[in-house]
Amino acid sequence: MPYEPVESKRVYQRAEAIADQFWELIMTWEWFAKRTVGLQLAKAADSIGANIAEAGGRFHPGDVRNFFYFARGSLRETKYWLRRGIQRGLIPPEQGASLDEALEQLAREISQCISFQKQRTTQSQPSNHLTT
Repeated sequence: MPYEPVESKRVYQRAEAIADQFWELIMTWEWFAKRTVGLQLAKAADSIGANIAEAGGRFHPGDVRNFFYFARGSLRETKYWLRRGIQRGLIPPEQGASLDEALEQLAREISQCISFQKQRTTQSQPSNHLTT
C-alpha cells in the first residue's frame, strides 16, 4: 500500500477542525478567562491532533497505539475544560453540546484506530496506516 500522509486522514482532519473551533471561541474571551480556562482548553484540544500526528510518524503498532491512547487522554482533558467553560458561563450550553458531540465522534474514531493497531499487532502486518 502506498504511503498516505497523516494530514490526509479523517481522524487527523477532525482533530484539527475541533482544535480550530476551540481556538476561535477562546479568542473572544476576556483576558482572565483566556489565561486560565482558555489556555488549558486550547492546549488540551491541540494535543489531540499533535498525538495523532505523532502516531502517524511511528512504525511499530505498539508505538502507534500508545500515541492514540495519549490522544484519547487529551480528548478527555478537553472535555473536562469544555465542561468548566460551560459551567463558568464562558461557553453557551448549545455550543458546548455541539462541541461535546464533535469530541465524542472523534473519540469513536480514535478508538477505532486503537482497535486497528491491536489487530495489526496480532496479525504482524508491516504497514503504518491510521485507518481513518
